[in-house]
Amino acid sequence: MKLPLTGVIPPIVTPLLSDTELDIAGLEKLIEHLIAGGVHGVFLLGTTGEGPNLSYELRKAFVRKACQLVNKRIPVVVGITDTSITGSLEVAEVAYEAGADALVISTPYYVPMSQEEMVAYLRYLVPLLPLPFMLYNMPSCTKMHMSLNTVRKAKELGAIGIKDSSGDLAYLYSLIEEFKDSPEFSIIVGTELFIPETMINGGHGAVPGGANLFPKLFVDLYDASKKKDPKAIAAFREKIIQIEDMVYNVGHEGSKYIKSIKCALSIMGICNGFVAMPFRQFGPEQQKQLAANLQEMASKN
Repeated sequence: MKLPLTGVIPPIVTPLLSDTELDIAGLEKLIEHLIAGGVHGVFLLGTTGEGPNLSYELRKAFVRKACQLVNKRIPVVVGITDTSITGSLEVAEVAYEAGADALVISTPYYVPMSQEEMVAYLRYLVPLLPLPFMLYNMPSCTKMHMSLNTVRKAKELGAIGIKDSSGDLAYLYSLIEEFKDSPEFSIIVGTELFIPETMINGGHGAVPGGANLFPKLFVDLYDASKKKDPKAIAAFREKIIQIEDMVYNVGHEGSKYIKSIKCALSIMGICNGFVAMPFRQFGPEQQKQLAANLQEMASKN
């Protein structure tokens, strides 16, 4: 894999038929949909991929099949975050054997972790990893916002970049400034509306969940942002605001983001809308609302 890692790298959903079975036909359609849309890589088992909700066996089966279907056409990065270090290493080994390019590590969740504990954890874990790794800063889910010093220490241990989903623009800018003299260390944003700010100020790419649905839109925004084209940026950003309003905000639960993307993919005929326990997919009323919203969005665009 060429460094730095750049471009639009969707955190792909895990298409499921049940809590124990992959939707393999749907996964194949999804990967071809993304590659046809021009994405530069895929991220497996992230937040949008429901990684923590899946059994280890299902995670491993997903990684193997996704890597087989991608077939080295674009880079594949695999999330291995877990409360169990043994579980993380098991998934990491399968990712290596399947032909993935890198691993993604966030803070082990549930019991809050200090910055010092995170660095100590990485010092133990990293020498055992079979592939390069990047960090994933997701404080809303992990209860820890990685400090610049923690990221610096991770880079010293070999990290090739960080995905920042904190939603903190000042922090994102501080990452870009801190590592501006490290051209092979990628600053990747998770917050979709921050893509222009990331690219204009020297970042490297984005991991937008909405690219599962509309990959070309996010690739176009990424390209316009690299070119610093304000008119194009404004037009594409308006469409992404529509996705926020009319897709992500269907439903009321904290899990609505995952549910809405999977439901929309099902409506689009790409993959099954099944959502892994402890959550459940949208009911008929929300499905109907989302279908109407997608039709309205299509008519506007």
